[in-house]
Amino acid sequence: MTGGLDVHAAVAKFDRGSVTEAESAAEDERKQVLARFPLEEWAELSLERYALGQGEPPGSGPTYCRLMEFGTPHLGSIKGGSAAKHIMYHHNSGEWRLAAPLRGMDPQDAWAELRRQFVQAFDAVGAGDFDSLDDLEVLRYGPALVTKTLATYFPEQFLPIYSGEHLRRFAALLSGDTDQGDASAWRSNRRLLELVRVQPEFTGWTRHEVMRFLYEHFDPRPRQRTIWKIAPGERGRLWEECRDGGFVCVGWDELGDLGQYQSDTELKQALDAHWPRSSGGSLTLARRLLAFRDLETGDRVVANRGTDEVLATGKVDGSYRYDPDRPEFHHVVPVTWDLSHAQKLSKPQHGWRSTFAKVDPSLFARFTAHDVDSGSDAAPGTAQTQAGTPVALPEDIQAVLDALERKGQVILHGPPGTGKTRLALGAALALDGRADVLGADARQRAEAQAEMLHGDRVRMVTFHPSYGYEDFVEGFKPDLSATGPGLTLALADGLFHSLCSRAAARPDQTFLLVVDEINRGDLPRIFGELITLLELDKRNLPVALPVSKRRFSVPRNVRVIGTMNTADRSISHLDAAVRRRFAFLPVGPDPDAVSGTVGPLDLAAFFESLNARIARQLDADHQIGHAYLLRDGEPIATEEDLAAAFHHEVIPLLEDYCLGRAELLHRILGRLVDVETGRPLLMPPQDLADTLATEFTSGVPGPDA
Repeated sequence: MTGGLDVHAAVAKFDRGSVTEAESAAEDERKQVLARFPLEEWAELSLERYALGQGEPPGSGPTYCRLMEFGTPHLGSIKGGSAAKHIMYHHNSGEWRLAAPLRGMDPQDAWAELRRQFVQAFDAVGAGDFDSLDDLEVLRYGPALVTKTLATYFPEQFLPIYSGEHLRRFAALLSGDTDQGDASAWRSNRRLLELVRVQPEFTGWTRHEVMRFLYEHFDPRPRQRTIWKIAPGERGRLWEECRDGGFVCVGWDELGDLGQYQSDTELKQALDAHWPRSSGGSLTLARRLLAFRDLETGDRVVANRGTDEVLATGKVDGSYRYDPDRPEFHHVVPVTWDLSHAQKLSKPQHGWRSTFAKVDPSLFARFTAHDVDSGSDAAPGTAQTQAGTPVALPEDIQAVLDALERKGQVILHGPPGTGKTRLALGAALALDGRADVLGADARQRAEAQAEMLHGDRVRMVTFHPSYGYEDFVEGFKPDLSATGPGLTLALADGLFHSLCSRAAARPDQTFLLVVDEINRGDLPRIFGELITLLELDKRNLPVALPVSKRRFSVPRNVRVIGTMNTADRSISHLDAAVRRRFAFLPVGPDPDAVSGTVGPLDLAAFFESLNARIARQLDADHQIGHAYLLRDGEPIATEEDLAAAFHHEVIPLLEDYCLGRAELLHRILGRLVDVETGRPLLMPPQDLADTLATEFTSGVPGPDA
């Protein structure tokens, strides 16, 4: 056992021979780098040969950065994310993008400084002076590229692993030490190499065998990533090309290489510039394009035609590339397709009208289990059980569980209607061993939640102004069983005290308290002295309770999830001691949840456009959640449901936010408000969808523009 990890057992299962071919390819790639960019020539290397984003003269070959990111996959990957990882690069706009220490410098001067630090790094490693690498400030802005560079030129001194987070995770697994600070990637790489060298299990192993072994058995990447539906052209017109070529491609060619964009906001600005009068410039689209760019090897995708046909499922087997030599659809991701999953669905998927859409894991499980048929009413998630595979957790639930593991308690915050309570209960189901119902229909999920809350490991409470310490921890309350005259008071344990008592008796199980509307209670009064005991390093620390003088502690196996509406009161109003002891996860409006159409209205585009206006005129905390546009968990699909939701839920909420200011309501709703009276217009349901489409999704500027 090493750091709690049975390395020996895992080593026994690993086939070292499976690495031979990839290791040979890696050595060929390394020789290619050394031949094109000899170590001794770095002192005179030109910027034109180093940086991304420049036109390459015929016969010159790829630049150093392009070769390291895209041309040497067997040496270890540094793909994904933006081109900022290269410290400096030529942006599609024509400007040079420089890391912080180089900003304001002439590009050639910036390159001279960057090149000088690369050469210093080479000299330091050659002399065995690894500590001095941390003094090279500019190189710290490209840790993955620099670490791969050092591993390429000095292969005996580094492992072919370049992600700082992955290196720290692997080192923690081998050493048992989880407190490694913020060490640079190259320092973490060296530490991991030293740990490997002292493990007898790895005697005689090559660096690539170690790398492949660690990722195969202890991959630190998320166990369940988003599954994306990606349309191969309108009505699947590019499907044959994608199928035969082993890739999937999307349009928006005018944007250029997606790798040049560092944030969703920057990409949205580019979308707005190229398509100023369409809904194409949405932040959601920007985020989807970046998610497409950052697909990782092993990620699962679905190719579709229309809203009811699966053409194939696929597994990503390479990284995004921008291919300007293609006649169209220049954004490409390599995929290995499985055509056996092609099928017609029993009902349309309303969210599949757009190029990108998230696919529920339970629905994907039915694709891959061949469990979709015209008359199937099987519960989502059944296929997973039948296939004998573990239930994969959705990303949002996994994020909550990770935060609970790290901090012990978490607050889910966001505007009303974003599904905070649903997410909290979903995390509770996962902790309670009921993850298989997360993808089930509403009735089955509700039944599972009720059964869970009737057990003794999960409790739920809603805080309110009159909720107090005596309800939560302990206090004297009327004894209803007393038979004598007058009022008799008895000491009673509060909800949290009782939960902690049960948790202390069963330390091998996790106990959870879900607090809905946590910010509506007086938290310092409710928690009292226990706010200190919530910190994980103070769990099991006993204190004397002020009322009963009994000794009490919070067990390590207790977790707390709170929810709060930011429209009701912002996080800043919470007591500082409370904020310090909770992790905070935002739960925002999700346009993907309302993907669909009602007549001419693109529901997701309307939803996002309305929230953009609300954020401009009020603030992001007062946006509306996607739950306002859902019925039974599905996007509203009829004009009547749309009218009911808009007139009876959305407008009253906005009127309350605007506090009688008719001009503010008009800036949000535009022509949906009578200019003379300031009152929202009433119209037949069949006309409302057309009016909303014209006002919010036509590309015509609103009244606040």
